[in-house]
Amino acid sequence: MAQGTVQVTHTGTSRWRRRTGEYASLAAALEAAAEGDVLTIAPGTYRENLVVQRSVTLRGPEGSPGSVRIAPVDGVPLTVRASAVVQDLHVEGQDAAAPAVLVEEGTPELLDMRIVTRSAAGIEVRGSARPTVRRCTVDNPAGIGIAVVDGGGGVFEECEVVAAGQAGVAVRGGAHPRLERCRVHHTSGTGLSATGDNSGLEAVGCEIYEVRGSGVQVTARATAHLTDCDVHRTTADGVTIDTDAVLTLADCRIHDIPENAIDLRSRSVLTLTRTTVRQFGRNGLSVWDPGTRVDANQCEIFDSTGDYPAVWVSDGATAVLDSCRVHDVPDALFVLDRGSRADVIDSDLSQVRNTAVSVSDGATAQLDDCRIRDAATGAWFRDHGSGGTLNNCTVDAVQTGVIVTKGADPTVERCTVASPAEAGFYVSAGGRGSFLNCRVTDSGGYGFHVIDGCRATLRRCRTERCARGGYEFADAAPGAGPVVEDCAGDESAGVRAARETAVQATVPSAGLLGPIPEQRVTVPEAQSAAAGPQTPVRSSKDVLGELDALVGLESVKREVRALTDMIEVGRRRQRAGLKAASVKRHLVFTGSPGTGKTTVARLYGEILAALEVLEKGHLVEVSRVDLVGEHIGSTAIRTQEAFQRAHGGVLFIDEAYALSPEDAGRDFGKEAIDTLVKLMEDHRDSVVVIVAGYTAEMERFLTVNPGVASRFSRTITFGDYGPEELLRIVEQQSDEHEYRLSPGTAEALLKYFTEIPKGPAFGNGRTARQTFEAMVERHASRVAQLAEPSTDDLTLLYAEDLPELP
Repeated sequence: MAQGTVQVTHTGTSRWRRRTGEYASLAAALEAAAEGDVLTIAPGTYRENLVVQRSVTLRGPEGSPGSVRIAPVDGVPLTVRASAVVQDLHVEGQDAAAPAVLVEEGTPELLDMRIVTRSAAGIEVRGSARPTVRRCTVDNPAGIGIAVVDGGGGVFEECEVVAAGQAGVAVRGGAHPRLERCRVHHTSGTGLSATGDNSGLEAVGCEIYEVRGSGVQVTARATAHLTDCDVHRTTADGVTIDTDAVLTLADCRIHDIPENAIDLRSRSVLTLTRTTVRQFGRNGLSVWDPGTRVDANQCEIFDSTGDYPAVWVSDGATAVLDSCRVHDVPDALFVLDRGSRADVIDSDLSQVRNTAVSVSDGATAQLDDCRIRDAATGAWFRDHGSGGTLNNCTVDAVQTGVIVTKGADPTVERCTVASPAEAGFYVSAGGRGSFLNCRVTDSGGYGFHVIDGCRATLRRCRTERCARGGYEFADAAPGAGPVVEDCAGDESAGVRAARETAVQATVPSAGLLGPIPEQRVTVPEAQSAAAGPQTPVRSSKDVLGELDALVGLESVKREVRALTDMIEVGRRRQRAGLKAASVKRHLVFTGSPGTGKTTVARLYGEILAALEVLEKGHLVEVSRVDLVGEHIGSTAIRTQEAFQRAHGGVLFIDEAYALSPEDAGRDFGKEAIDTLVKLMEDHRDSVVVIVAGYTAEMERFLTVNPGVASRFSRTITFGDYGPEELLRIVEQQSDEHEYRLSPGTAEALLKYFTEIPKGPAFGNGRTARQTFEAMVERHASRVAQLAEPSTDDLTLLYAEDLPELP
């Protein structure tokens, strides 16, 4: 198509100007046009680089959409620097270093344009520009579809990115656009991306799909608000939020995602309202790291296509689910790691193939007014330090209602377990727990089954129609077993079992619906605490034994033992009237995540308490978000409060280098460091401080304040686990949970751990644990199909139970 002419219709009233004129080139027409003039471009191909610097209207002929092509050999085909109107143009670019359409100033309107290009960006908006872009399409398989950068903004209505070699829409540098009823698809990068301080993105009624990457990504302190949007058919996570980012999803739909539907990390914050998440391959909602938080209200998470928990909360993160539904999933909610917390209010967890709520590794979960139905296990508090509260909840049609094991200590109050196939409440292996005003009906087994002499507390509980009996307290040695007060049941067998195991039974059973004999097995903790400070339960030798039992970490064990020996010998020298060498007890832990730093810190605190160096030896774990405030003065207060909580124990500061970011500027992290240095000096005998993080970052952290490095006696490096050590962790997990590895499975695990990608997100010990859990889930899916499985079927894990490599 040959180049045509441009007709300029002048709107000026001066008698010295013609009303209309025709020009052979766009450049000439733009030069002649005045503010408000209309430039009508004849059909043709124009090899010009247009720069619109006046508020004119530039359009193709009516009734011939796409007949005007702006296609220069290189450079930017169309640059807009005024509040102009550009309509019905077809723009083509070939410069990989420049956008096809660049909007730099003003409030122009871009209407019904088609950009087919191989440029750095299809449309780029920057600076003070605030365009309105309507019904435009961008096809740019070489670069970004739409880029809004460096403070730019504007509104994009009914636009479509039909292909992009990178992100479909990219927002950075403090830009803040709004997208309405737009479609972004077939991108080779993220669908929508917002990153950087003060960058923001608002999307209403948009659809993001067929994306080779994450559907939506908000990172590095950016914010985004999505309302009534669809995100589906991605190859990576549906929505990714990272590093202090803030995202709101309202009335959105996230579905058909092979990985995590929504993944949050590094102090990011997500608010979900009336949003549905379905058909996801890994977690529906994955929440990681201290300071990371999600608040979900009236949301639905369901129809998992993988073998992972629907909601995963770990590494000190927080999740709140209010009036939500989670159903048709392998597991509903997993909360793990010390400092992690989940609060679930007025929500339904149903059609769960395995465990509805699992709490482990020192995490906390609180469920209020919730309903759990059709699950293998209603709630399982798994191990030491794990706990929380179940309040006024109902658990119906499960195998076991609530399980408490290995030192976990939840409070379960006013809860009802109906029709469990086995026990209503099951406590074993050193589990504790307080069960207050709870009820079990129609159990296929026992109502309350407490074994191994566990010190659970039952008050005002009731059982009805339990097939094997209301209460069974097995294996309770004299002076051990549960505290049972004012409980009742209608099963005579259950009442007899309770009476026979009572340590100090004072009243015989009253018969049907009569109370269980009152028992006083233990002194209530509140009274015990009032009698005086608690002494450490374990000796330093016992704690060191647990440290030695950890897989790997040989250099760490040597360092801790050497430090312990120094402290012990110093105490002995003092008792002998000799001078004791001054031992600085504060430590630096360096290494990758998942290498056992928190576990060793906890054990170190116990050792110091056993040696009477610390009063209690408890661990208080904090991060930047717990110490640094939003305004002057608040940081010192937060840091002092954290230090006070750690009085008599260990203050463990994870990712301590985050207190001194490289681009600190007016950051308040330095105030936290200065406060810590002073507190460590003023309270050097009552608190031990351990700072932890990646090796290189921690080396930089120690140089920030002259007083920091001098406060720490030594640095202990936690090396990454090798494949053999990861295998040993899986073997330990198997023994602990009564599974066995079949011949050849160990070799397959070694190969798996050798080949697994070991990038920054590699979890080390956590990876081994997650691998074992995935194997158990696959084993369960396989064995569930057998009519009468043998003991070997129930215990053997095979190589084919291994998950796919990520």
